[in-house]
Amino acid sequence: MNPSADSCAPVFHRVLLFTDSDGRARFRHDMLPLSEGSAAARLSPLLPASACQLRQSPVGFCSTFHCTATPQWLFVLQGQMEIGLQDGSVRLFGPGDHFYSADTLPAGAVFDPAVHGHRSRSVGDQPLVTLFVRD
Repeated sequence: MNPSADSCAPVFHRVLLFTDSDGRARFRHDMLPLSEGSAAARLSPLLPASACQLRQSPVGFCSTFHCTATPQWLFVLQGQMEIGLQDGSVRLFGPGDHFYSADTLPAGAVFDPAVHGHRSRSVGDQPLVTLFVRD
């Protein structure tokens, strides 16, 4: 939890992986208000979730470019995960890091691995353990 400039309005900083208007995956940051709970335990409003799933990927795991089928939170529990985008940018996420993956294929589009989605890979000498929480 990171307080904003107004100490009365704490927020949760969310990393968002999304599909931009050109069909390419991008990262951006936004803030979710922690407007509920008490001063000792600020809470966000309830967020939708339909299921959660754990994944373990071996050392050396690397995916091809793909889109997220269903928007979901991804939390890294162990190891390091690198997410690469079509524009060449990469982000590294370690234990305790998160992002909200919503880079779905645009309506009516046919998947093109040279345009759409992201790739992921494990980095380092530990298996990658992640938790997915689906909308």
